[in-house]
Amino acid sequence: MIPAETKAVATRGYATHNKEAKFEPFEFARREVGPNDVLIDIEYCGICHTDIHQARAEWEPMIPAIYPMVPGHEIVGRVTQVGDKVTKFKVGDAAGIGCFIDSCGECPACLSGNEQFCFKGCAMSYNGTEMDRTTRTYGGYSNKYVINEDYALKVNATGDLSGVAPLLCAGITTYAPLKKWGVGPGKKVAVAGLGGLGHMGVKIAAAMGAEVTVLSTSPSKEADARGLGATGFLNTRDEAAVKAATGSFDLILDTIAAMHDYNLYLSLLGLNGVMVVVGAPSEPIPLNAFSLIGGNKVIAGSMIGGIAETQEMLDFCVEHGVTSDVEVITPDRIEEAYDRTVKSDVRYRFVIDMK
Repeated sequence: MIPAETKAVATRGYATHNKEAKFEPFEFARREVGPNDVLIDIEYCGICHTDIHQARAEWEPMIPAIYPMVPGHEIVGRVTQVGDKVTKFKVGDAAGIGCFIDSCGECPACLSGNEQFCFKGCAMSYNGTEMDRTTRTYGGYSNKYVINEDYALKVNATGDLSGVAPLLCAGITTYAPLKKWGVGPGKKVAVAGLGGLGHMGVKIAAAMGAEVTVLSTSPSKEADARGLGATGFLNTRDEAAVKAATGSFDLILDTIAAMHDYNLYLSLLGLNGVMVVVGAPSEPIPLNAFSLIGGNKVIAGSMIGGIAETQEMLDFCVEHGVTSDVEVITPDRIEEAYDRTVKSDVRYRFVIDMK
């Protein structure tokens, strides 16, 4: 319990204490609301596959799992307190928190608006530390978050915010590369994989004016793909269909986290085509140099976006009516949601109602 005389913010959340990822109530303290901070009462938090990887210690030793862990980096809620120097928010505003909550602010990455690549390592929203490298960070499977206003996002959407929460990761993860590589009218875009990331890629690319095709091994997803805004669907297990589609696309957004053949997907790109990898398979994937040389093709990577670009994405989604398709759950169903996410048994993102 937090002593009564302290100004630290008493917080209730759900934590796992080991890689079994069994969740139970957990009480902890957020820092005192400083002059540049806002206190957000969390309403919704999305469940990203990254949460599962980290809670189950599946990325060790690359990313150590620090327990007790309160996951969650797709966060929306309402501002309930502001520091004396805050100008960006007022009490009652809807606000969001994404994958990181601070950075050094001085390195070339930060100064160019790419804080996610901070040379000193940005402070992640959970399973990490603040920039002091001592204070633990706990995520959005909780009821409150204290954050510097510069790293919080304004949410201008109205009504139910549950479909907005996944935009803070899945939305920016797909928006950033689509924008970087010039997606718009006249561009033929393929989205590989139709899950939490892929369905956002389809919606955003379509909203940008592109002609969108979904690449999937599951023919049963064709109706959903078209309902989300795709005008084409390609079953990548159909060899004849894949051969017929050779050289068809300007850009492929690869959202697949399972092992798959990069060379097959690269064959679907046209001259000067680009494949952007945002899914993260757990093992290295072989790449034939001729898959790139033939056609002057590019394979690139992308990871979320900086604060300004994330704000731009949120505003774009409000303007175009884009939200995530979600299944809202109560916190007692987190473990069920993890198991179903791994089995792709969700259309298309679980969101925890933290209210």
